[in-house]
Amino acid sequence: MADRPFDQLLERFDALLGAPVLNRFILITTLLAILGHFALWGLGRETAMAGDWRTADVPLFALFVIGGVPILTQLLIKLLRREMGADFLAAIAFVTGVLLGEYLAASLIILMLTGGQVLEGFAMRKASSALNALARRMPAVAHRKDPDGAITDIALDDVAINNLIAVFPHETAPVDGIVVDGHGSMDESYLTGEPYVVAKAPGTAVLSGAINGEAVLIIRAEKRARDSRYAQIMNVMAEAEQKRPRIRRLGDQIGAWFAPAALLFAICVGYLSDNSSRFLAVLVVATPCPLLIAIPITVMSAISIAARRGIVIRDPTVLERLPTCQTAIFDKTGTLTYGRPELVDILSGPEFNGDLVLRLAASLERYSKHPLASAVLAAAQDRKLPLDEVNHASEKPGQGLSGKVDGHEVAVTHRAKLMKSDPDIVALLPETTAGLECVVLVDGKYGATFRFRDTPRAEGESFVGHLGAIHHFKKVMLLSGDRESEVSYLSDLLGIKESLASQSPEQKVAIVRNEAAKAPTLFMGDGINDAPALAVATVGIAFGKESAVTADAAGAVIPEASLVTVDELLHISMAMRRILLQSVIGGMVLSILAMGFAAAGYITPVAGALLQEGIDIIAILNALRLAIRRDVDVDLMIEAFENEKASYSKASS
Repeated sequence: MADRPFDQLLERFDALLGAPVLNRFILITTLLAILGHFALWGLGRETAMAGDWRTADVPLFALFVIGGVPILTQLLIKLLRREMGADFLAAIAFVTGVLLGEYLAASLIILMLTGGQVLEGFAMRKASSALNALARRMPAVAHRKDPDGAITDIALDDVAINNLIAVFPHETAPVDGIVVDGHGSMDESYLTGEPYVVAKAPGTAVLSGAINGEAVLIIRAEKRARDSRYAQIMNVMAEAEQKRPRIRRLGDQIGAWFAPAALLFAICVGYLSDNSSRFLAVLVVATPCPLLIAIPITVMSAISIAARRGIVIRDPTVLERLPTCQTAIFDKTGTLTYGRPELVDILSGPEFNGDLVLRLAASLERYSKHPLASAVLAAAQDRKLPLDEVNHASEKPGQGLSGKVDGHEVAVTHRAKLMKSDPDIVALLPETTAGLECVVLVDGKYGATFRFRDTPRAEGESFVGHLGAIHHFKKVMLLSGDRESEVSYLSDLLGIKESLASQSPEQKVAIVRNEAAKAPTLFMGDGINDAPALAVATVGIAFGKESAVTADAAGAVIPEASLVTVDELLHISMAMRRILLQSVIGGMVLSILAMGFAAAGYITPVAGALLQEGIDIIAILNALRLAIRRDVDVDLMIEAFENEKASYSKASS
């Protein structure tokens, strides 16, 4: 505990020294200093002072103060952390160049270091476009309705709980609230992933970030702006692009052994040759700049591609680890199923007709966001039943949905609540079976029992079937808190051999942790109860419409519920890892060959720095292939998966 404040202080200094503005300033200063060096040297030749390097070195001395001090400070911070990453060797080469009077070589090393950091920052900002788009959607002010009926514009942060807020046509709801006046609709697709608008009437809930339709709605604020749903999504997205976990990534793993080995080799060369210039030349060409530049470019390009496909990468290590996973574990509802149950049976009470109960229930369900609401509405639409006017609607957690429809008091509830409140009606209910159900009461009497079944995703069977052949998964499991009959039905349908039902969140964590100890493990889930399991998996993917709030435990978020998008993420990670290894290994092989020539005295420190720049350019161009060909690659991914779907569907038939 005593070291924690000191570690936090080091983190702040490191962040300050790595600030994008400072890096860009040092990069521009470095370029100007090098140009000034050659200009002064050329001027000296014209004025018969050829070789007067002292005058020509003045811009470089200024550069060492401006750019060298941050580098030395960062080196000190790494030493205090006992870290020896890929940039440690470059810092040592810089210090050695200055001490040996190889000022131009030292300047080129600063150029390599700051150039890589600026490129990484540029790629990170490109990946931040989704967050910027989120910020632009929110209004700057809210329209408060005062007690005298006047409308006053106030800052978003000034909205208090229970304030009445007017949301005008086509405006974005500023806070979470309840409709108190007005009838209309709102587009919540950006928040929930559902591709349709939700009707609004007095008593229905409104989510911040939803876009209003044609009517003016008056809502009562239930939360402050900073606590509302949209603010939570903003926070998750911000963490996705700012969080840099202290995990030893691929570059650090390679640099951890390459840097000490190269330093030892350079020391041996310098000692055996008794030539400090060779020692520096070896260090310069050994500087693993492909690790410093190619890795962040490749990773950020992959993050950018993923963002364009609607995938938020919260932890870049996900892209490195995903291709290594051998076990895939899936939650059931909302992941391998649509999370949109279908109404399959209506068991009406003795006093009511099934179509009448369905019409009344569907009229009320227009104002609900419960997963079963869309199934009831779809069933009413299929039967071409007209929907009635709703005078009032209320939906409280755990109490069900209630309201007044066409003069009838209608309540949509569940069996467990009726057992406590009205046991006489429970005696009229049919026996329980596998699947979901709800009970509809009309004017306090038993109207009907609706039974539902969650539909498996159309691409589910082909997706699961191709995981082993294409992505080299050796084991696929299904975990769920649902009943055994539902889980077995789905696992048999999708061809999953191992499935476990009635699992609590604690049991899911234990299973995922046990599998991750055996082999790298991918876990996909969509609910709050899946968050602990997402956190302990090698790779956790938060999936579906609820992931915007629960994704803090996952490394990647797929808001749009589609297994095709999951497959795209798998292909993106494979392409990234392949290109990354090509850049890193190819660049290091060239560096090792250059080290041999430098050790033999064929390469000077300045020539070595220029040669290393050439190696860097090759590595960078290879890394940029992922960004330059992103649209082509994505199209190929989709085409490949469609072919896979067709082949597996044909095989299953």
